[in-house]
Amino acid sequence: MLCSEPGFVPGGLRERLLAPLLRLAARCAVKPVLSPQVPIARQRSRLRKVTRLLRPHAQVDVVAETMGGVAGEALRPRGQQAKASILYLHGGAYCIGSAAGYRALTSHLADASGMAVFAADYRLAPEHAFPAAIEDALAAFSALREKGPVAIAGDSAGAGLALATALAARQRNLAAPAALVLFSPWVDLTLATTKDKASEAMLSTAWLTACANHFLTGQDAALPLASPIFGDLAGLPPVLIQTSPGELLHEQALRLHDALAKASVDVRCETIAGRWHEFQLFAGMLPSAAAALRRAADFVARHATP
Repeated sequence: MLCSEPGFVPGGLRERLLAPLLRLAARCAVKPVLSPQVPIARQRSRLRKVTRLLRPHAQVDVVAETMGGVAGEALRPRGQQAKASILYLHGGAYCIGSAAGYRALTSHLADASGMAVFAADYRLAPEHAFPAAIEDALAAFSALREKGPVAIAGDSAGAGLALATALAARQRNLAAPAALVLFSPWVDLTLATTKDKASEAMLSTAWLTACANHFLTGQDAALPLASPIFGDLAGLPPVLIQTSPGELLHEQALRLHDALAKASVDVRCETIAGRWHEFQLFAGMLPSAAAALRRAADFVARHATP
């Protein structure tokens, strides 16, 4: 099945009223700061301020926790005792972002799946270069896996990190993740075929290139654990990809889908029309974002439930 089939076309009055406003907010409040000309510290500060305005799920408990020596936060839906769990790896081009900043997404994913979610505060560049983020993700995954099946989910760079973690687990003969959920995955740090789009609400190739340089510190961008689309994808667990045609990383999502299908991986790719990068963060406000997380939760449940 092609990545563009079937497509999801959000509808309804709430969508028509809210989506343009939320997209404009992302473009005005976030995109100008995600620039090589803006210091990383200021980028991080702006993202913290913006994400505080998003709505976490009221029925999910959030506690600070450490897993495998990696700090983060555990999000547990009240009244649920599922043995399977989800490791969530946030986006931010390996340089910005935090577990707390993505709580609006992770709390709704926890509620929709009925599973505990551990959102990892993996080490960021430029303070901690490649492969520090992968080492942290793998350590958190290994600790969670001792308790039961684990799916790995992530957005943007976090989605690329999720895929790289699955490759690293296989290299070290660890049990595989039960499933992978990849929102708008950034899986090719070479950016050789990635071009700017006027329709992109948040990202630019200049910013991604700068962050890739911070992360790699001169190492080859085509290394499979840095750009997992160049890795051996055969034998990976089932994968769900969500993407939108208007975002800068859409073509990478299509390439990844095709590469996974060619490697005989069970892969499903959803395109959501008219949405923007990481729109799932608005699950507390936007019905299409909540619906996307419910589909992701259903996908995880099918593959991670013992």
